[in-house]
Amino acid sequence: MIAHNIVHFARLLRGAGMAIGPDRVLAALAAVEQVGVQRRDDVHAALGAVMLERHEQQALFDAAFAQFWRGAGTLSLGDAADAPGRPSSRRLGEALAAAPAAAGALSSAAPAASGLSLGFSERERLRRADFESMSTAEFALAKKLAEELPLPIQPVRRRRHEAATTSRRGGRLDLRATLQRMARQPHTLQPLYSRPREELPALVVLLDISGSMQRYARLLLHYVHGLTRRALRVSTLTFGTRLTDITRCLRERDPDAALRLADAMVPDWHGGTRIASALHRFNQDWAPRLLGGNAAVLLVTDGLDRDEHGDLSAAAARLHRRAHQLVWLNPLLRFDGFEPRALGVRALLPHVDRFLPVHNLASLAALGDALRAPPVPRVSNPSSALE
Repeated sequence: MIAHNIVHFARLLRGAGMAIGPDRVLAALAAVEQVGVQRRDDVHAALGAVMLERHEQQALFDAAFAQFWRGAGTLSLGDAADAPGRPSSRRLGEALAAAPAAAGALSSAAPAASGLSLGFSERERLRRADFESMSTAEFALAKKLAEELPLPIQPVRRRRHEAATTSRRGGRLDLRATLQRMARQPHTLQPLYSRPREELPALVVLLDISGSMQRYARLLLHYVHGLTRRALRVSTLTFGTRLTDITRCLRERDPDAALRLADAMVPDWHGGTRIASALHRFNQDWAPRLLGGNAAVLLVTDGLDRDEHGDLSAAAARLHRRAHQLVWLNPLLRFDGFEPRALGVRALLPHVDRFLPVHNLASLAALGDALRAPPVPRVSNPSSALE
C-alpha cells in the first residue's frame, strides 16, 4: 500500500533529523498521485519537492530514498534500483536500525502498478472506515490525517475594527483616520480603510475516555491536538469518573509526546462514566473561565451514563445556557437504527444544539459545515431530534 509506505518513509526521515510532519505526509501523497510511479526519478523528485526544506538536506534525503525504496518490488519502478550500500549518515543508519521490521515489510510489498490506486483509494476508504474496525496500521495513518482536518469553526466578526489596505474584503473608508493623517500632512490626500476584526471563537472539548469510548477517544485526541497546534483557542477536558484538564498537554508540538503527557495526567482511562458529575463540576469550576464570548462546546460521548447520583438533565441544561453552542458528538449515531433508549441519551438530547456522529474521518471533516449551519430549535421530545 503506497500510502502506508510513504508514511513509514516520512518517519524514517524524521528519525534521521528532518522536520517531517503530517502536513508533509499529506502533500507527499498528493504529489506522488500526480506524477505516478512509472519512473523512479519522478517519485524521487515529487517526494523531495514537498519534504525538503533546505538544500543541505538533499544528501540525507537521497541516501534515505536509496535505502528505503531500494527494491523494485516496492513501487514497481522501471528504472534500475540503487544498490543498498551503507547509510551515508549516522542518524540515518540509526533510524533504519530502529525500524527493521517496517523496512523489510516495505521492500517485499506487492507490485504497485495498481498499488498507487489502491493506496489512494485506501486513503479514501479510511475516511469512511469506522475507527473501531481499523487495523493498527490504518489507525496510525488515520491519526496522522486527523491532525490536518479543516477547522470546525469560522472566524466571527467583532465590534472593533482593524486597518485594511484597500476597500476589498469588507474594507470601508475610515474617515476619522483619513482626516487625522490630512491634519499632519495637509498637502496629501490618502484615504485609509478599516474593516471589522475577525477572530476564531474559543472551543471547549469535553471528551469521554471511558472503556466504551476507548478507540474513539484516542483518535479524537489527535484531532484536538491538531486544532490546538493551529493557534485555535481550544480547551480540552477529559472525563470518565472524574474531570481532568489536559489543555497544556496538547500544546506540546509532537503529538506522541502530547498524548504521553495526557496519559500521565489522566488517572481514569478506560473506566466507568459519570457524565452528570463531570458536567456539574465543569459548570461550577470551569465554565466561568472558558465559556466567555462565543465559545462553543463539543461534548464527545456515547451518552452511556453510569452516574446514579447525578442529575444529568439539569447539568446539561445549565451547560446549554452558558455555551454559545452545545454540540454533542456521539459515535453510536453511526448506526441507522439508533434510538435514544438509554437514560443518559434521553437526558442530554433536549439540551443540545447539534447531535452529530463522530466515528470516522469523514464525520470529523464534515463537522465544520455542520457547526456553521444555523442552530436547530431545541426539542422537548428526544426521539424527534433524530429525524
